[in-house]
Amino acid sequence: MFNRFLGKFSKDLGIDLGTKNTLVYTADKGIVINEPSVVAVNTRTDEILAVGDEARKMIGKTPSHIQAIRPLVDGVISDFEVTEKMLKYFIDKVHNENFTLIPRPRVIIGIPLDITEVEKKAVEDAVKSAGARQVFLIEESMAAAIGSRLPVIEPTATMIVDIGGGTTEISVISLGGVVTWKTLRQAGNELDNNIIQYIREEFNLLIGEQVAEKIKMKVGSATPLKESIEMEVRGRDLINGLPRSIRINDGQVREAIGKLLNQIIENIKTTLETTPPELVSDIYEHGIVLAGGGALLRGLDKEIAQATKIPVRIADDPLTCVVRGTGILLSDMELLNKIITPGANEY
Repeated sequence: MFNRFLGKFSKDLGIDLGTKNTLVYTADKGIVINEPSVVAVNTRTDEILAVGDEARKMIGKTPSHIQAIRPLVDGVISDFEVTEKMLKYFIDKVHNENFTLIPRPRVIIGIPLDITEVEKKAVEDAVKSAGARQVFLIEESMAAAIGSRLPVIEPTATMIVDIGGGTTEISVISLGGVVTWKTLRQAGNELDNNIIQYIREEFNLLIGEQVAEKIKMKVGSATPLKESIEMEVRGRDLINGLPRSIRINDGQVREAIGKLLNQIIENIKTTLETTPPELVSDIYEHGIVLAGGGALLRGLDKEIAQATKIPVRIADDPLTCVVRGTGILLSDMELLNKIITPGANEY
């Protein structure tokens, strides 16, 4: 009763709890938070020093008693307490301007397709401990499809490939449910790791993950470009330990990330092979939709289209598809009730 009373003064939230970024949506303002899923902790005092953008700046630059922690690994919670504190920080931040003393919002949150009951319960408990009065779990691929304005309730197949930070989810959706799917616990972060490894082996140069991400965004591509592009990269020489800079081009980055991209494409083909023929016919007609940050890699849509012989398009603003999907569900309880995933406590 008390929670319900406090709920009247709280804003209901849609949350995309990602490995790399956490996004928060409110019905009246849209996306109000888009910050890295990073928390800086003082290990001596267990004090939270920074969350989000401020904490991300500290990665690789902290003294021994301060840790910049990513509490989610491959789309699931690896550090419950830190995740809870991060969510509480974001929920409080949304309500600060309203002067709500104890926010008790309803929260719709996306979860990976291959999540276990234990992992599902961890998400529910973390959100409730952070202040939510009610938690609704929905599959991230379903949220991404809704956020991309795809007809998820109709008897028509929709294929969506969501390439996030920690996971790649390939799913075929029809009649409000996921018919066939495949999840890879490899996505944007693994592409960064491949670039780090390649530069280490080819140039004897050690770079950090933020530099690798910058390389991926500036010169990364899935298909050969008409005009080659390159950029300067600075790191630590592994032979003499001194700073050194090199120039790297799009061809070298393609070589570094090619194996993982081929793996994603092979998994898309495998998912198509296990999809009922009637639905495959719909997919051939309507095409494949790419969502998530990985969809922004140059030429990835063309590479997938060439390999599958199916039209491929990138969703509008692919980075925010999942959180926009949760936002649409905030104001459409009828649709939410049709596609909601039972919570771990409901079995």
